[in-house]
Amino acid sequence: MDLKTLLRNKVNKLKEKDALPSPETQDKFEEEYFEQYLIEFAIKSKEQKLEIPKFFKKLPSEKEPLRQQLREDSASHLLKSREQQLLDNNELKELWILLEENQSFPEEQLMSYSDLKKVASIASPKVQQYFTPVVFAKLQQGDPQGRVFTMSLFNYVMRKVWLEQTRIGLSLYDTGGQGFLTELDLENYITELLPTIPLLEGLEISFHNFYVCTAVQKFLFFLDTLRAGRVKILDILACSFLDDLLELRDETLSKELLEQNWFSVSSAMRIYGHYLNLDRDHNGMLSKLELANYGSGTLTQPFLDRVFQTLLTYGGEMDYKTYLDLVLALENRSEPQAITFLFKIIDIKDQKFLDSFTLNYFFRAIQEQMKAHGAEPVPFLDVKDELFDMVRPKDPEKITLDDLLTCGQGDTFISILIEFHGFWAYDNRESITVEPATQDH
Repeated sequence: MDLKTLLRNKVNKLKEKDALPSPETQDKFEEEYFEQYLIEFAIKSKEQKLEIPKFFKKLPSEKEPLRQQLREDSASHLLKSREQQLLDNNELKELWILLEENQSFPEEQLMSYSDLKKVASIASPKVQQYFTPVVFAKLQQGDPQGRVFTMSLFNYVMRKVWLEQTRIGLSLYDTGGQGFLTELDLENYITELLPTIPLLEGLEISFHNFYVCTAVQKFLFFLDTLRAGRVKILDILACSFLDDLLELRDETLSKELLEQNWFSVSSAMRIYGHYLNLDRDHNGMLSKLELANYGSGTLTQPFLDRVFQTLLTYGGEMDYKTYLDLVLALENRSEPQAITFLFKIIDIKDQKFLDSFTLNYFFRAIQEQMKAHGAEPVPFLDVKDELFDMVRPKDPEKITLDDLLTCGQGDTFISILIEFHGFWAYDNRESITVEPATQDH
């Protein structure tokens, strides 16, 4: 056999050997290999006890005191170690001296980035986390040479230290260790905070529980939007409520500022005093008839009916906590939380929107009060058109909560429907604004 034939035979054999199997054969091989590898994996997993790692561990129950104590001690140790990483008062004073001594422009009280790096290199290692390029860039206020006010840098560090100290202080009361404070946690925090606030020293011991309830309810009303009975610690730090409360350490606050501060003694006594005045039968609860005298006494009957239908009551009467929620909503009608709270009351059919029927249902009571005051009732159709023009809803026949929140006049809209005084103020808005100017002339 010649060489040519031998080569041809060899090539043919190689082609036969490398020929691809049919699709049916491939599927068969795939199933066989899969079963083989699955068996091998099962054997290997059994031998090595391979398991999915746990990513959730439930909190220890009351029947596990040792686990509870271990968790609390571990959390306390962690918080103490974090507190030690913060600047104390002496270190803050030293930092201010370094900033003053190393500013390139002492007359203007300005520092360059080179000054900042120099201070960071000679200051305590704790300071370095605050003096970063990002922080320096954020504190610039349009200076043509890219400099930063020395006081701005120091105030930034002071604020950060205060926030971190406050977060640690709040976390000590976080019994669940999940970054939330329950109503009881907040009550414990404020109760232990009272002796450290000079302007609250005048509180009578018998009033302490009512004061704590008044203070806590503001946190819950505005920060617990889901009504889960707890508030995020980060949300507490982000809002101004804690600042308002701690502001009472300043004994030089004016009477006007104290009256505006929800957490002041005068404010708490005012709110609780109104509650006691409304409670004519002195049973510690408010009936619908008693609540009708709230404020100027012009809340409409349909609104009061809905209040007692939707809010938590006991035997048809309202307790102090529920009253506080209502007060917070009525006194802060422009806030999203208040608009949301009042919208649920007004939504009589629980349909997530207000239609002409709902608006007419509430406005009829306003018309009746107008008659009682000897005035000619305003036609509902006129008011309806004004209300829809005010809100400009996406659907021309329905006003949703989102419509009220985005229109910027949700407080006026609600006031027109629930309170005769609110409607009167809106209806006479032009004369009210003109009168002071006329008096000036």
